[in-house]
Amino acid sequence: MITYYTDGSCSPNPGPGGFAVIKEMQPCIVGHEMNSTNIRMEGQALIAAMKDANGEECQIYTDSEFWINVITKWAPGWEAKNWAKKGGEIKNLEIVKEAYELYQKSQAILTWVRGHEGDPGNELADEWANNARTQRLDGYIKPVSRR
Repeated sequence: MITYYTDGSCSPNPGPGGFAVIKEMQPCIVGHEMNSTNIRMEGQALIAAMKDANGEECQIYTDSEFWINVITKWAPGWEAKNWAKKGGEIKNLEIVKEAYELYQKSQAILTWVRGHEGDPGNELADEWANNARTQRLDGYIKPVSRR
């Protein structure tokens, strides 16, 4: 099973954003948007991890309880109501739809981890999400060889 950690960053929020995917404790994928929100970046990170897993069994750790709820609890009902919800529009609908579709086709287990509490994978994802934001990084990161 592949292990991922994901995180998003935005400062100020809204403003420039970045996300990161850590795969097996190595930086793997980063991305940025010039005008974004923290929620968007967290979602983009989960999407990137599920795409990278490409249907293989994986566990994705995220500090975004919101996105876990969106994907596993709320999206099925929204989809059944033709992507509508009580109280107004679904924000970031394109990301919601993509994440939900990928999740349905995946063998991903989404696991919440408390952010900024010393979890090494979460801390690494946070560091690289901030790097992606501040350095405007996009794409795959070349693995660092360990000796």
